[in-house]
Amino acid sequence: MSENNSAEPFEQFRADVDAVEKKMAGEIDPGVRAVVVAVLVVILLASLALPHTGGAKGYDVLMGNDVALGESIALPSRVFTWFALVFGVVVSMLALTTRRWVLAWIAVCGSAVATVFGMLSIWSRQTLGVNVHGGGVGIGLVIGWIAVAALTFHWLRVVWSRTALQLEAEEQRRIASKAEDDHRASWRDKA
Repeated sequence: MSENNSAEPFEQFRADVDAVEKKMAGEIDPGVRAVVVAVLVVILLASLALPHTGGAKGYDVLMGNDVALGESIALPSRVFTWFALVFGVVVSMLALTTRRWVLAWIAVCGSAVATVFGMLSIWSRQTLGVNVHGGGVGIGLVIGWIAVAALTFHWLRVVWSRTALQLEAEEQRRIASKAEDDHRASWRDKA
């Protein structure tokens, strides 16, 4: 009977530690990087109002309107602008406001793909065919690509960093696990 009573508070302690660890594992603490990410999101939004190629601005590329069609916008440019908007702006802001680890990872992955498509967009604008009408690389495309690449870097740093609370929860779990193992070993030795 006393064996059960002594194990009960320990099990409660372990359950509390597990709950804290699970909660902390799902959260991020971007710290000062939150300001950097927010500034990069604003820069990325501003890049959509700047020319991406010739007379086509970023929002023209997003919408695929006549201005974009007149500039012979290729698929990489359209994919880049959509990924930049969805992952670089929307998911990044959701991750910053909710501080959810999974959203930060989605922002990292989407921004990384957008970075690749941004480079492909720049290359495709520099290698237009002879009979293809359109301008070269615009300042908005370059600024947007740099902003998405920087967002990818900063989100990677955020999701790979462990907060002090997460490290403390892990340490508490290790201590609790060792204490439980010691407790079980002592009962086995007595039996």
